[in-house]
Amino acid sequence: MNQPLRIGLIGAGMVSRHHLIAWASLSDQARVVAVADPSSENAARRASESEIPRTFASAEAMLAECELDAIDIAAPREMHAPLVRLAAAKRLPVLCQKPLAPNLQEATDLAAEVDGVTRLMVHENWRFRGYYRDAAAWLREGRIGNVKQAQLTLLTSGVLPGPDGLCPALERQPFMRRERRMLVAEVLIHHLDTLRMLLGPLQVTAAQLSRSSDLLVGEDGAVIQLATGNGAGVVIFASFAAHGHPAAQVDRLEILGDKGTLKLDGPSLTCSGASPGESSYDLAAEYQGSYNRTIAHFVNALRDNKPFETASADNLETLRLVEDCYRLSGWEASR
Repeated sequence: MNQPLRIGLIGAGMVSRHHLIAWASLSDQARVVAVADPSSENAARRASESEIPRTFASAEAMLAECELDAIDIAAPREMHAPLVRLAAAKRLPVLCQKPLAPNLQEATDLAAEVDGVTRLMVHENWRFRGYYRDAAAWLREGRIGNVKQAQLTLLTSGVLPGPDGLCPALERQPFMRRERRMLVAEVLIHHLDTLRMLLGPLQVTAAQLSRSSDLLVGEDGAVIQLATGNGAGVVIFASFAAHGHPAAQVDRLEILGDKGTLKLDGPSLTCSGASPGESSYDLAAEYQGSYNRTIAHFVNALRDNKPFETASADNLETLRLVEDCYRLSGWEASR
């Protein structure tokens, strides 16, 4: 029997907990043997929680002292490119949290630099949620026929003060306050990627971004118009400052075809028309489950020497959509 892969985790912040739960579910195939983070407190906490034998103050020290088979990067976005380069210099396969780099040009340069040197997968996990995997299967089966139009809605009051005066989204992810590219680059990047997975190649035809909260540097509202390769219209309607909506993020999606309609309404996925169907999901379980499936895909692809679904070349297509949202909206030029 092959020995489990030895994984080095870089980054011990909030998101790393979900990574470690996912790695623990694959303990017979892979084990995190070291964690690196400039915060000794964060590194020690994650090591204690997940029985990781070694901690390091830097990725450089971890890579110099540990025998590893692959790297999982869960550090802040501005560190992704230099950390991928460090791992590539050791020819270690890399799983890197999204986005691959802060902007499209940096990501394109990085992907070209490491191509042929090591294997690189972007941890873009939204598309691995169970209801989106099932929706993709239904579309492949032709249940709704030819797609004619689609709308994805994400409305939350996360950056508005609650009864306690706190903004839930900013308490959970304080870094959002200072991001010049917030809603599209940090959140809707997931939805753009998932829509690509469901509908195929997309083009942004128009975008309007806005900000309601003075607590943010970047945008908290977006209306994005896209078109599929077959000319179907797609709209994303999103806000993190939507009064009257809960702070929790809940996706709602409708895809209309010439033979039926696929509808996701929070935990419920239904298909109406010629091939009806219905499935229900535990949203909390799907949140962690998306991490589990993403990391399992990384391990399986390494083991079987198969392509990554979210390899850098694929992820660059998502980053192009993100870049086009900012370019076409004129948001940054107007700031």
